[in-house]
Amino acid sequence: MSWDTLLSLKRYGDKHKRLRKEQDNTRLGFEVDYDRIVFSAAFRSLQDKTQVIPFSQKDFVHTRLTHSLEVSVVGRSLGRLAGQALLEKYPHLGASLGYQANDFGAIVAAAALAHDIGNPPFGHSGEKAIGHYFREGEGQLYKEKLSAAEYEDLCQFEGNANGFKILCQSQPGSPGGLRLSYATLGAYMKYPKGSLPHRPSNHVADKKFGYFQYDQAMFTAVANELGLVQKGNFIRHPLAYLVEAADDICYTIIDFEDGINLGWIPESYALEYLVQLVQDYIDTKKYAALENRPQRLSYLRALAINSLIQEALHQFLENEEAILNGNYGQALLDKCRYQAQISDIIAISVDKVYQSDEVVEKEILGYQVLSKLLHVFVTAAARTYHGKANSYDKLLLQLIPEGTPFVEESLYATLLNASCFVASLSDRKAMDLAKKIH
Repeated sequence: MSWDTLLSLKRYGDKHKRLRKEQDNTRLGFEVDYDRIVFSAAFRSLQDKTQVIPFSQKDFVHTRLTHSLEVSVVGRSLGRLAGQALLEKYPHLGASLGYQANDFGAIVAAAALAHDIGNPPFGHSGEKAIGHYFREGEGQLYKEKLSAAEYEDLCQFEGNANGFKILCQSQPGSPGGLRLSYATLGAYMKYPKGSLPHRPSNHVADKKFGYFQYDQAMFTAVANELGLVQKGNFIRHPLAYLVEAADDICYTIIDFEDGINLGWIPESYALEYLVQLVQDYIDTKKYAALENRPQRLSYLRALAINSLIQEALHQFLENEEAILNGNYGQALLDKCRYQAQISDIIAISVDKVYQSDEVVEKEILGYQVLSKLLHVFVTAAARTYHGKANSYDKLLLQLIPEGTPFVEESLYATLLNASCFVASLSDRKAMDLAKKIH
């Protein structure tokens, strides 16, 4: 891989090459990506999608929207710092091509902003509910009517792949979806593979899959433009490591903070576990002078995030050559000097927050809600595709928002669209719709 091609400003449908040195510096193409994501309907729906705690009545508990904004801020800092170092290492990127450190920050910020845009309601239990419907539920009847890869897309429904579909899916009058730059799409693509074939591997890029068969052509076009093809396989864009690190930093620290604010994790744990992350930066006199819990948590959180940013940056720059060669197989924080402390914090969050009775009970409720919605909308979509829709199916289809892709020319695309429609619902919208239908 080469940074010359990895920073491509190309967009879907372009007939001419976009050059960085010809860009308007008051509104760069990469910054346009950020704007388009912010104003998209899919991004706005994140304001009522679960991050960890569904239907929380506490104002300070994070949703997917606030989480995505925070990940974007951290990603922007990481990108700018990395960009500054890379421009010093590869001066032609700036002198000849016109790239600046802020370009790297803008790419990572936009990709980080979109990193959860395809996640279903009710957190990861939403993904599991969709997969369960097709793998073990009534959706099994479609198995023999689809290819193995198409059926696997549904059985292993993946929010990252759905996000790529949302960002790129053409609609009448809107070819190429949001038409983001290929550099931003590349940085978004943390898992550059399809659902099949399964690739047993310890490489972090193989942990999940990043595109549905529906979007394979677009994914391939982006990968070819950016030079992300190696020995017939797709490899991860280097800036995707920074997007991943920004996400890892935020959920490690912020979910822990949410648990403390909810009273599920004792405040004393904050100092006990965070102090090892911030010991190089903490001003003990300043910390002692803070009189209330929100101030103390805010101070420790800021220091902890900065500490992990510096460590992720160090790992990225130290391993840049292996990353460019596609040979770096772990997340940036997996082997960092704070790995043990991060593991301890996540273990507490899992025990006290992710597996708390309140979270588990609401995830069970979400599972039931999505299973019901999937059944009615998938069934209505399939019958409509086969020309056998009854009056009830036609009524259900009237609930689909105008412009939402639904029944298409293949059964696979139709079933996928129905699943993606359910995935697009916010937590409360899914609940309300389930109540009305049942």
